[in-house]
Amino acid sequence: MPDGARILVARSPDRAADLVAALRGAGAEPLLLPLIDFELASDQHSLDVAFDALGAGAYAWLVVSSVTTVQALEAKAAERGTTLSRWLPGSLLVATIGPATRRFLESRGVAVDLAPTGQQSGTGLTEIWPEHQGSVLLPQADIADPRLRRGLESRGAFVQAVTAYRTVDYPADPGRSLAACLPAEPTGPGAPADTGADVLTPAQAKADIGAGRLDAVVAASPSAARRIHEDLAPLGGCRFVAIGRSTADEAESLGLAVAAVADKPTASGLVDAVIRSLAGRPSAPHQPAEETAAKDTV
Repeated sequence: MPDGARILVARSPDRAADLVAALRGAGAEPLLLPLIDFELASDQHSLDVAFDALGAGAYAWLVVSSVTTVQALEAKAAERGTTLSRWLPGSLLVATIGPATRRFLESRGVAVDLAPTGQQSGTGLTEIWPEHQGSVLLPQADIADPRLRRGLESRGAFVQAVTAYRTVDYPADPGRSLAACLPAEPTGPGAPADTGADVLTPAQAKADIGAGRLDAVVAASPSAARRIHEDLAPLGGCRFVAIGRSTADEAESLGLAVAAVADKPTASGLVDAVIRSLAGRPSAPHQPAEETAAKDTV
């Protein structure tokens, strides 16, 4: 990676610490652009009913596809004066997608019984799902892709999908923010770290892209890809890097050119993708806005 390459990470500071550290370790200058945030699900009654049934042992499996889903369930456990690990019955089996979600669950004392090791996606989980394994609770975002539910059902599972949280533009309504409802994070080792990275607004990021001052932008979800398209396009010479195939597919459907897709949805996987996206580019200093504009033909 060119030393000092400026990489825009479309994540909020509380979710970007590992990637920021990895980018710095590779010689880049990471910057943050929070685009999406999370609020409580509009239908709390349905979530409450499903969560109570989960604790009562009504489901054979819990399928968790994101860290945010874990947080939504933690908020429900906190409402009941307990923790998620204590709420889940011992007979319950837990499946997840991606190493970050697995680590997050395990850090909360929740063992993971099934996770894809190849394609770390809903499709990857469906491919290894054991057939006819009973009832499944699938808490998801309000904008979740229905393919995971359909894939599990195609394997003989009875799936109860429920909205666990809403995805909204950053920042969330303080009165509805999921983060505001979460239990206090632990301090010391394992606690969320302050990234120290500069946080840009969409207007600042768009100006930097227009001036040729950003080398790449990293999107970690299809919803982030949509916001990048809405707020920042055209990207010009700024390379679009996707965390996985679903994010890349969304970007390409919007007309964004995808320069690289991470082989694994991890910080190191994303850094490798950023390096590939910039391979062969001249290592030149960033130019002032007026010089860049004169050469810009987009």
